[in-house]
Amino acid sequence: MAEFKDKSVNLLKSKYAKRLYTEVKDLPIIDYHCHLSPKEIYEDVPFDNIGEMWLGGDHYKWRLMRAAGIEEKYITGDASWWDKFFRFAKAAGTAYGNPIKDWCALELGFFFGIYTPLNEATAKDIWDRANKVILSQKLSPRKLIRMANVEYIATTDDPCDDLKYHDMIAQLAKRKAKVVPSFRVDNLVLARAEGYGEYISKLGAASGVEIVDIVSLKVAILNRMDYFVARGCKFSDVGVEGFPNRVAQENEAGETFKKLIAKEEVDDFAYNGFWGYMYVFLAKAYKERGIVQQWHLAVTRNSNSVMLEQLGRDAGFDCVGDAFEVKYVKNIIDKSNSIGGLPKTIIYTLNPTMYYPLATLCGAFRDVVMGISWWFCDHKRGMYETLQTLTELGHISSLIGMLTDSRSFLSYTRHDYYRQIVCDFLGSLMEDEDNIYAIEVAKALCYGNAKKLVEENNEL
Repeated sequence: MAEFKDKSVNLLKSKYAKRLYTEVKDLPIIDYHCHLSPKEIYEDVPFDNIGEMWLGGDHYKWRLMRAAGIEEKYITGDASWWDKFFRFAKAAGTAYGNPIKDWCALELGFFFGIYTPLNEATAKDIWDRANKVILSQKLSPRKLIRMANVEYIATTDDPCDDLKYHDMIAQLAKRKAKVVPSFRVDNLVLARAEGYGEYISKLGAASGVEIVDIVSLKVAILNRMDYFVARGCKFSDVGVEGFPNRVAQENEAGETFKKLIAKEEVDDFAYNGFWGYMYVFLAKAYKERGIVQQWHLAVTRNSNSVMLEQLGRDAGFDCVGDAFEVKYVKNIIDKSNSIGGLPKTIIYTLNPTMYYPLATLCGAFRDVVMGISWWFCDHKRGMYETLQTLTELGHISSLIGMLTDSRSFLSYTRHDYYRQIVCDFLGSLMEDEDNIYAIEVAKALCYGNAKKLVEENNEL
């Protein structure tokens, strides 16, 4: 990344922070949770313009534009890329305090050498200058990944995915980053969702198992998990609404599962029992295979039913979910731990009121840690709050590091944003500019801890 003295965004307030930043700014990036498309990485088609590059699928930017009152035709509609870019520039220019404003400045500076503030007046000039770079350098997904010094990418993949693009990426002769799948189980545990029976049939076909009961369901899941592991999978993930409040025994879970695939009505008590049973089963399977478990908590999905019907999922209409009793999370972790089935676990929450209890819960189990601020919380204040909480209640060096959680190939500058914040936070606690221990912690938080996780799978 660029030197801080040349930055469009400088979050480093002290000489100590700047000293730390010089030690971490050029470290490689390990992105252990993102939503990049393996197909786009493999095909590596050059972008046509910055409008397509920025606004093609980034629902962070879409939400900002909606909040600024911009019509949907200029967001997800059929307007030209220039028209969309111009409206976005107009919105971003006055989005004071929103992290997207800083992220855009970092992206323009790092990838295009443009340090002009983005707004309505500068939009045309930035559009022309950025597009000149895109076309002259033929900027494409893999080229952007190389420019950002990305070493490892874990995409988000459903258990039914054939992973053919991962296989094809692995065969590329010149690839900068290792690209591997993650085992995302949302569709597996959302057992009362419409089409669940059809999904289970799809899982059966993918695994080569006829799924008729909970025993065959587990065989199918393990088959697919092993298929993922054979392709380098080190991470699992789930990010659904709510959390199971109990764990059923296998007989009860099996009866519930039969009702679910038969499309019979299942009450909350039975559903939660099945859900909890599945979490414990999955955790043990992850433990046995060295897979890191990630839980994303307190989210509400697809809040706007009208827009869900029009645009589908992941279009910028999710929101922060209600906080719930942390004892439910404790119960699943403790049950898994008691049977020797607790894998390395990273817990994120979208609701910041849960930081404190979750941080103390993580401290009760050796292999469980808090994740960095997630989604609506990954702004400056949210990250400082997370760092402060972890410092006060545990040990700051337990933090794994930054992840993009993004569909944008330009989002790797968020690692620089995070690194500046980490260095500024640690710098505020330092008394010696050459504190070797603070340098070690900064390197661990920006790269080292994630490196260990993907290569050695040591204790967190």
